[in-house]
Order: sequence, then structure tokens, then C-alpha cells
Amino acid sequence: MKQLYLRSRSLRRFFSSPSSRRCAEENGSAASRRNSVEHEPEAKPVRKPTWRCFSYEEMHRATNGFHQDNLVGRGGYAEVYRGELDDGQVIAVKRLTRAVTDEQKEKDFLTELGTVGHVSHPNVTAFLGCCIDKDLHLIFEFSSLGSVSSNLHNANSSPMAWKLRYKTAVGTARGLHYLHKGCQRRIIHRDIKSSNILLSANFEPQISDFGLAKWLPSEWTHRAVAPIEGTFGCLAPEYFTHGIVDEKTDVFAFGVFILEIISGRKPVDGSHKSLLSWARPYLNDGTIQLLVDTRLGEDYDIDQLKRLTFIASLCIRANATWRPSMAEVLNLIEGGDMSSERWKMAEEEKEEEFWDLDDLDDCGTPTSSSSSMGS
Repeated sequence: MKQLYLRSRSLRRFFSSPSSRRCAEENGSAASRRNSVEHEPEAKPVRKPTWRCFSYEEMHRATNGFHQDNLVGRGGYAEVYRGELDDGQVIAVKRLTRAVTDEQKEKDFLTELGTVGHVSHPNVTAFLGCCIDKDLHLIFEFSSLGSVSSNLHNANSSPMAWKLRYKTAVGTARGLHYLHKGCQRRIIHRDIKSSNILLSANFEPQISDFGLAKWLPSEWTHRAVAPIEGTFGCLAPEYFTHGIVDEKTDVFAFGVFILEIISGRKPVDGSHKSLLSWARPYLNDGTIQLLVDTRLGEDYDIDQLKRLTFIASLCIRANATWRPSMAEVLNLIEGGDMSSERWKMAEEEKEEEFWDLDDLDDCGTPTSSSSSMGS
């Protein structure tokens, strides 16, 4: 019997348990994996996992020996390869690479597995399984259309249509709301950005890359303090400066994401000017048409633009207390009341309503740690 990549006690314990042994069985179709997770009464048995364990031989064949031609993404934590299983299914194989020690690599692997193994939603990338032979791999459905970032910023293709941008905003809001409130334990993603939002064949957005995610008990209402990791330009001020993280950290990043899909500009451009610095004057004086990607011309819906810019302006507020929850964001994006009185801030807070990178003097720059699972 071949040697498995099982060095730490935590890995051995996890993969020797009866529930994990069942993951080697095929459990349902991709469609069933897409259904939202429902809270099961305590009296009912825990449902079987819908993912399975793959062999290294399967991964080696699928990726043509992890050939460089199949490498579609690389980040601080992992490399992602396109692969094709024997039955023709196209997959994304995430191979963990970052580790000071084997124990740390295994901890990172189990942390992400413990997150993605318990989520199921149309707007979250579908997890298919893992491989623990020789190295540590996570396997997902492959997103043939790539990421929102690659579609927005590809100079060699037509600009992403407004209706697709709006669809992306709505779907991402639904996915984030599910992570925050629809799971048995709430999940804080911590790295929401356009390159981590993948697009399915019908342009349905799917949140991916849970390498930085925190899985917290649903009854825990306190903020957590975490190492500052993520993507420069998308970090909430309380996280960037103090490492404080909660759901409002994701809300802030979602606001930046909204501005990016409206404008077609990256969170930080080549001149190191932040998207927030550029957008703030237009949000303040109401000239929101000037935020729209110039490549679109007049081909956008003004009512949808008003709704998206209103949502973005709430999400990027400096004080996390005054940002909406994703439940409130979802209500707004699906047609909820945009009354200014409903979202009016206290007078003493208005001077610091918005925050951006230019408000910092001498802060370090966190490095991105993500890798895309789309082409």
C-alpha cells in the first residue's frame, strides 16, 4: 500500500475517522452539491459529505503530470492547475505550496478543508474533494470563463457588458450572505476581490479561495484579531491597522469590488493610486456617471448604477459599525429601500465617513496570498 502524506496527528486523526472514510464514496451529483446547506435538527444524523478522496495517480493523469501548460494560477499559498478526470470532468487542482514546516502546511490544509467541505451554494465554487497522496491537494469544479478580474481587465477582449457586471454583483452578494449567515457556522472570507470571484459557463459568479477564511461559531459576536493578510487596496481600515476581523471586513472588500466592476479599474493601479481615492470625490458630489467604465459608453442602466454606487458608499465607510450587513446589502441590491434617512450617519462620524490608503502615513503593504482557480 502506498505511503500517504500523513505526518501530523491531526491529519491522521481526521482521515482515519469513519465520517472521513465515507468521503471516498461518490455522493450525489454536481447539482445536489449546489443546493444550499440547511440547518439539520440535532436529532438527525450528520449528512454525508458530498466530496471524495482522489488518488495521486488520478491527479497526475488529470493535470498531465502537473505540467506547466496546465498551471492557471499561483499565489503565496498554492498553485492551481487545470485538469481533466477520466470521465471528462474538468477540474481545478489546488496544490498547497506555502509552508515553513510540514505541520503548518497540514494545518493550512485542514483549515481550508474544514471550510470548503461544509459549504454548498450556487455562488460558492463547488468543492469536489481532496488528495492526500504525496502532497496536499484540494479539488474544485473548474471555472471555464476565468475570474471577474480576467474578464474586466483583459485589454484584448471586449469590455464586460453592464448586465454581466450587475449579475456578478448580485450573485456575489448572495454568496457572501450565505457564508455569513447561511452556514452552520459563519465564515469570514477575508480576501474578497475580483480575482477570487470566478465565473461559471453561464456567467454565474462563484466565490473561491478560502485560504484565509475564518470559520467561527455562529453564536460568537465578538471580533477576532488575525494576522494581516490579504490584498492591498481591499483591506478594511480596522483590519489593515489593527488586525480586527469580522463580517464587516468582507463587507468593506465587497464595496471595493462593486467600485471595481463599475469602473473597470483595479483596487490599486500602476501608479499606486487606490480606487477608493479616485472614486471618493464622485461619490461625495453625486457625479456617479463619471465612475462608469468609459469603454461602456452609455451602455449601462442608470437605476442599477445608482443602486450599486449607493451600496458601495455604505460598504466602504471607515467605521465598521456604520456599514451594512450582507443581509442588508442583499436586500438593497435586490430592490430594497434606499432612503437616505435609513442609512444616515451620526453627525460626529461624517468627517471620517470614507477611508482609503492615502489616509495612512507609513504602513506596510500586505501581500496577496490568493490564486485563481479559473483560466
